[in-house]
Amino acid sequence: MSKRIVVCGDDFGMNADIDEGMIALAGMGRLSAVSCLALGPSFAANAERLAPMNVDIGLHVNFTEALAPGAEPMPALSRLILNAYAGRLDTVWIEAQLERQFDAFEAAFGRAPDYVDGHQHVHQLPGIRERLLQLLKRRYGTRMPWLRQTAPGMQFGIPWKEAIKARVIGALGSAALARQARKDGMRTNRRLLGVYGFEGGKRRYADLLQNWLFNARDCDLLMCHPALGSKDGSAMSRQRRAEFDVLASPKLGDWLTVNGVHISRLPATAR
Repeated sequence: MSKRIVVCGDDFGMNADIDEGMIALAGMGRLSAVSCLALGPSFAANAERLAPMNVDIGLHVNFTEALAPGAEPMPALSRLILNAYAGRLDTVWIEAQLERQFDAFEAAFGRAPDYVDGHQHVHQLPGIRERLLQLLKRRYGTRMPWLRQTAPGMQFGIPWKEAIKARVIGALGSAALARQARKDGMRTNRRLLGVYGFEGGKRRYADLLQNWLFNARDCDLLMCHPALGSKDGSAMSRQRRAEFDVLASPKLGDWLTVNGVHISRLPATAR
């Protein structure tokens, strides 16, 4: 039996290049989930085009990045993590941010998100995690979205820097999130793949992708950050374009077949 993996594109709504890339890859069947920044500058304009795609559409909750000129300042990720583990997060601010982002998502799509995850994985941090789960229960009752689990997938052949980064991300809250999800009867992906330093161009991304597919197990999630253009010329923008080119390549079909992997929306039986 083919292993089913979710290939999830992050940051829809951040800019038009990212949105175009994800819409194109979704149409090709190369993505099965798209995570949306509901307060992002291009989100409202492009959500209508994403809506009919055969993908799970999720809310990418954001607590670290001001997404548009004049937007409310956000703390750096390092500061947010320190405050979360010190118990110093402003709960009123957290709840207000969550409400605004869920309201914007529902206004655009007319429904609840299929799943929820976090920009820079902030959804799993203490202080945010609990309030997010409370909001999901309050808004959606027994029909709650699934949650993205960040526990690292297998790391065979993955360079040590990437493997360590994957383990650090998981250590920041994956176990607590998984326990609460199980308690509340919520679905999650099995493990997370796709962690790296967003550098190296197409060749390095292609090598990493083949290793991730080799390591994939049924119901794992492979995150990615593709974009169709690279207009601002930044290193991150160029790497997003490199990801798009690799994910759009016909070679991906061969790599999937060799590794017995099938790109799928998260199965209803996943836990």
